[in-house]
Amino acid sequence: MNCLEEVMTAAEAAEKWGKAPITVQQACSGYAKAKPKFLPTEARKAGRIWLVTRAGMERLYGPEPGK
Repeated sequence: MNCLEEVMTAAEAAEKWGKAPITVQQACSGYAKAKPKFLPTEARKAGRIWLVTRAGMERLYGPEPGK
């Protein structure tokens, strides 16, 4: 598999896993009542965009639906 397919934007990941984009973004950054859910090796911010790994998404939300 191409290594670029292992990293995606939070919006892309949300679409692939059938989640709301804000759900994935909050899992990246955390919010007032919760810490971030992704490990430091699974998500990072690039400018204004969160990037997440396929491994991180699978750890939190299970396998990608339809795969």
